[in-house]
Amino acid sequence: MNLPPVDADFLQAFLTDLLNTPSPTGFAHQAVDLTRRTLEAALPEADLRVTPKGALVTRWEGNAAEAPRALTAHVDTLGAVVKEIKSSGRLKVSRIGGFPWNFAEGEGVWVHPAEGEAVPGTLLLTAASVHVYGKEAYDAKREDDTMEVRLDAIVHSAEDVAALGIRVGDFVSFEPRVRWHNGFVRSRHLDDKAAVACMVAAAKAMHDAGLKPAHTTYLHISNYEEVGHGAAAGLPADLEELVSIDMAAVGKGQTSDEFHATLCVKDSGGPYHYGLSQKLRRLAEAHGIPYKVDVYPHYGSDGEAAWRAGLDAAVALIGPGVDASHNYERTHMEALLATTRWILGYMLSE
Repeated sequence: MNLPPVDADFLQAFLTDLLNTPSPTGFAHQAVDLTRRTLEAALPEADLRVTPKGALVTRWEGNAAEAPRALTAHVDTLGAVVKEIKSSGRLKVSRIGGFPWNFAEGEGVWVHPAEGEAVPGTLLLTAASVHVYGKEAYDAKREDDTMEVRLDAIVHSAEDVAALGIRVGDFVSFEPRVRWHNGFVRSRHLDDKAAVACMVAAAKAMHDAGLKPAHTTYLHISNYEEVGHGAAAGLPADLEELVSIDMAAVGKGQTSDEFHATLCVKDSGGPYHYGLSQKLRRLAEAHGIPYKVDVYPHYGSDGEAAWRAGLDAAVALIGPGVDASHNYERTHMEALLATTRWILGYMLSE
């Protein structure tokens, strides 16, 4: 079967909206809601629900009810929470997810009070000025005690900050700085919003072509992947297969690049399911989908979270190549389209 065409303009527009929606782990409800509304419009025949944990689960009836399948991608991102309000009016923050502070140093942020508007600011080293701190600014270790948020508000004390409604425990999101040029998109949080956009674009392509998945398929959008337990809940126990869609890491020693989708056969949690991985390779080759095969020693996925939670299903991992993972990331539309077409090939396969 020929794969239906993918609406690249839709993919780009939805990905841009999703990237611009703050969603650090624990505060992903706005991004989940945007994805829910987009899927409801793109796939009106499916049954959507938000789980008590906050994940989005879509059940899509297939041509066959037996041997149900699922795809999972995560909408939560790196970020921080307010740890301490300093007497200076600056904020000490605690990281959400795995990244070194220097990857976000100098980035614009938003602090999200429980009530009222988000307050903008900047994540800075406490010794931020070379003209004041000299050698210390170069040599200071970037860690929790040496990083702080400078608010774009007139604050000189903890009391001034409290008057803005900011409290310990409030979430802090990083500016994504989304830019498209020559087919490239550079932004924070392409991990894993790029994969979410590919999944939604694939569903839309099938609906627009009047197609159903070969087997009943669940689309699982998790909201706690960056802390290791996103897909530990929300998936039906009778799944036969689960394909995790997440970024492919580009860098030294890797085969992955920004122009291909990648099949990951092993990461820090060990090897993925051989049979399902081989099936995905055959599908990519049959449909002429450009792909790589890779191994990631410092990587984990929601597929493994599901396995650790007791899911008895075959699990595999694919995704678009993303450069500078957990930093200011970049990929190309070619990788996004390849991943979307791979999802289509899988959902339509017997």
